[in-house]
Amino acid sequence: MRLAVLALSLILLAGPAPAQTAAGGDEQLDVRVVARGLEHPWGLAFLPDGRMLVTERPGRLRLIERDGRILPPLSGVPTVHAIGQGGLLGIALDPQFAENRLIYLSFAERRSGDTNATAVFRGRLNLAGTGLEAGRVIYRQEPAFASRLHFGSRLVFDRSGALFVTSGERFQLPNESQNPANTIGKIVRITTDGTPAGGNPGASRPGWNPAIWSIGHRNVQGAALHPETGELWITNHGPRGGDGLYVARAGRNYGWPLISYGTHYDGRPVNGGATAAEGLEQPLVHWTPSIAPSGLTFYTGTLFPAWRGNLISGALAGQMLVRIVLDGERVVEQKRLLTDLGQRFRDVQQGPDGALWLLTDSADGQLLSVRPKGR
Repeated sequence: MRLAVLALSLILLAGPAPAQTAAGGDEQLDVRVVARGLEHPWGLAFLPDGRMLVTERPGRLRLIERDGRILPPLSGVPTVHAIGQGGLLGIALDPQFAENRLIYLSFAERRSGDTNATAVFRGRLNLAGTGLEAGRVIYRQEPAFASRLHFGSRLVFDRSGALFVTSGERFQLPNESQNPANTIGKIVRITTDGTPAGGNPGASRPGWNPAIWSIGHRNVQGAALHPETGELWITNHGPRGGDGLYVARAGRNYGWPLISYGTHYDGRPVNGGATAAEGLEQPLVHWTPSIAPSGLTFYTGTLFPAWRGNLISGALAGQMLVRIVLDGERVVEQKRLLTDLGQRFRDVQQGPDGALWLLTDSADGQLLSVRPKGR
């Protein structure tokens, strides 16, 4: 009875569940507010028991019960530099979480003076679920720089157990994206202890930082592992336009700031307007004007049979979800969903129930579930 009353109260708070026509015009989406009052939530991860961990950008990690109750902030979380786009960002559970209870967090870390950079923290969730124990920083982006922008950052484990960390070029350091000696504007691949993972291209390339997986990124805020190939797919923020979807492969150069389909914010073309060059990767699709993609997941569930194998991206400036229909690595079609909600979608994950679970980016952020109407 208590759960029924709580569920009803959540629906009443949210108002009537909005609906959005999906692919083919034959499916309505039931969108429900599961929890609200989260301050700029950023990353979402499901525990094996169905409860959820959510990062809030100001520096809090929250446990949310299956019924939507938001518990007090967990202790033991690293001190973040909550400035501009920085704060507590991505989250990932260790592949052996059921045995070791380890959690990984990416965050903006203050360094000497006013400088800052992206870092990764590892801690063990205590049995009570109230805090992280034995926590320590295992990775630090270098060099640090005084900036409020472009920290990234998503965390994704590959099938070997190595951890991908996406990042940005701090906005003021675009040319450093092309410098393989540092980790500015790069995707790095590390072990669970933070050391460079085996098989990285930097191990065999002179002048490359051994943690680097790929270079030439501007600000990667969407990342997901392909369920069949095991490859990392990412979305990268362009400047004014030129957001892109890519497969992030070892040693590849993704072009920033040498090529772009966007322009600088003052209207100037990027590098004379170049959109392609030898040795630089092209996006599978690009969005101009910008949608600001953030949060990415492959749909593999059964609630939406027609969506299986599709890629779902959140969008901040675009205030929507984008369902990307694929044929291999070719984008066949795009469907824009939930455009009537007026929400900035920061993260999107497939839940253990096969529904889509979303975080909205605002001072009064929400956790939403999306399923076919009537399911």
